[in-house]
Amino acid sequence: MRLKTTLDQWLTLYEINRAGSIQAAATQLNKSHTTLIYAVKKLEQQLGVTLVEVKARRAVLTDDGKSLLRRADSMLEQARELEEMSTQLGKGIESEITIAIDHLCDRSWLYQPIAAFLKNNSNTSIQVVETSLSKTSDMVTSQEADISIITLPITNYPSEAFGIVTMLPVVAKSHPLADKQALCLADFTTNSQIVVRDLGSNSKQDVGWLKAQQRITLDTFDHAWEAVEQGVGFCRMPEHQLKKRDSSKITVLKIENADMYQVPLHLTQPKGAKTGPAAKCLFEILLESRKQRLGI
Repeated sequence: MRLKTTLDQWLTLYEINRAGSIQAAATQLNKSHTTLIYAVKKLEQQLGVTLVEVKARRAVLTDDGKSLLRRADSMLEQARELEEMSTQLGKGIESEITIAIDHLCDRSWLYQPIAAFLKNNSNTSIQVVETSLSKTSDMVTSQEADISIITLPITNYPSEAFGIVTMLPVVAKSHPLADKQALCLADFTTNSQIVVRDLGSNSKQDVGWLKAQQRITLDTFDHAWEAVEQGVGFCRMPEHQLKKRDSSKITVLKIENADMYQVPLHLTQPKGAKTGPAAKCLFEILLESRKQRLGI
């Protein structure tokens, strides 16, 4: 279907409404007063509706004009976004970037910088993929991600320190282990351990395994937390998750020579020199947030 009107006509009406007069709108659009009057009259003829009237020597929109312009506002905004996106694409700015985040990472370390990034990069979408163990390495070596938050640095992929996560052994207060004061690794062999699945497709890894005879394997720490609360077994959980949840039903265990361990997290750009400008910008924001968070 052929349209009767053009974006330029609606933009003219928008500027007249915003400026409050045809003369002011003409100045803003760098057009003559006569040109704008002609444009408005032609638009009115095309639509069969009076759009502008003069009151107290000021050009104002009629009720019909205001009603139509409200609908046109979103169309004009989309046109602006299309032009901005075209400009960014012309500069090589990505329309989407992928971030792989190891499941041990405190998500606030990622989402607060993303919020800052989006304020000035409204046309770049972000896909976040949660990984664990060998899947974390796979996302880097296959270069599926533009930015990866990993545990240990990977050979030939330069990385920056991002933070440290402390892992603590926990059980429900109703669990038999919760009542024991002096625990050793032997106490865990006859109890069920909850572990988070290695999401990698090839080699599988076990981290924090205490050689329990029975284990319950889940996909995420969110599931693991629920299982611990229900008394299913014991689990190593990131300390930052314990702080953010209601831990009134949970006991942190004290184990001889194994109270806790720490996992370093790092930032890397899997695509190296091929990393796009949007991903590089977010990478710098993540590094800056790390400095503020760690006071370095």
